[in-house]
Amino acid sequence: MSDIKVSNLRKSYGAVEVLRDINLDIGSGEFVIFVGPSGCGKSTLLRCISGLESITSGRLEIGGKVVNQVPPSKRGIAMVFQSYALYPHMNVRDNMGYSLRLRRASRAETEARVNEAAAKLQLQPYLDRFPRELSGGQRQRVAIGRAIVRDPAVFLFDEPLSNLDAALRVATRLEIAALKETLPQTTMIYVTHDQVEAMTLADRIVVLNAGRVEQVGTPEELYEAPGSLFVAGFIGSPSMNIISGAFAEGLGAPTIGIRPEDVILGEGPYQGRVTHKEYLGADSFVYLDEPVAGRLTARVPGKADYPDGTTMAFGFQPAKIHRFDATGKRLTTA
Repeated sequence: MSDIKVSNLRKSYGAVEVLRDINLDIGSGEFVIFVGPSGCGKSTLLRCISGLESITSGRLEIGGKVVNQVPPSKRGIAMVFQSYALYPHMNVRDNMGYSLRLRRASRAETEARVNEAAAKLQLQPYLDRFPRELSGGQRQRVAIGRAIVRDPAVFLFDEPLSNLDAALRVATRLEIAALKETLPQTTMIYVTHDQVEAMTLADRIVVLNAGRVEQVGTPEELYEAPGSLFVAGFIGSPSMNIISGAFAEGLGAPTIGIRPEDVILGEGPYQGRVTHKEYLGADSFVYLDEPVAGRLTARVPGKADYPDGTTMAFGFQPAKIHRFDATGKRLTTA
């Protein structure tokens, strides 16, 4: 069993409270991603689960056992950091098998586990190479492989792709997704700033805000039904259009939100002036200025042939309008 239960967890550094009353249940075999702005506490929470940070108060259970006072090496956890931390004088085979040698595992067991992990990560051709002879993506795969050979109950990933360029991020992200399929009983917790990683890899996403859990849900739930203005503005790229004041009140709430793809250009009851466009190939972002609502972003397929300064009609998909009360909480009805 590799389920994790966090109950009323708090973490403080002196008078500074970094994590505040965290309650979270992660099922065995789940892939959960922590997201939130810098300083929200996501990496600190990950380190508390790993045992690299002590817990100020609360309860942490892994596999049904309280582990508050259990050292990191005894928690059945393997952690992968954004820095690869490979031994430069060891080849890939020795880097991956080093933890087993420390445990005094037999040579046969070490070789079998290293070869199995290398096969999962497509590292067999590189086993005799040294880290300096590898690309950044290959080095990160070696770091992941080093964790796999330990056969942990829980994997913790702390922004593992942040040091890679865009193409390598995509390739390594796909490899992590494939890895999860080969380890269905292993729980994985992953910290990232990247929206695409969160939306494509996670079974559930935990959104943290100022040391608290703001919302937990599947990627679809957070995108389609954000529980607060914070989540609405944080999940999705480009961000949801947030409108308050008289314009929103005319649509039945103190504040409304509308995704850029749900803004209809060329027809509707409103008028906006095109201020800027961004062409991304498959689609384009069109920025509008409406006198009352302010600046809005519309997402349209293909190339947007609207000259800057053009005044155009626009509207919204009625069923896609998100409504929020004066405190920023989601309204379930208009």
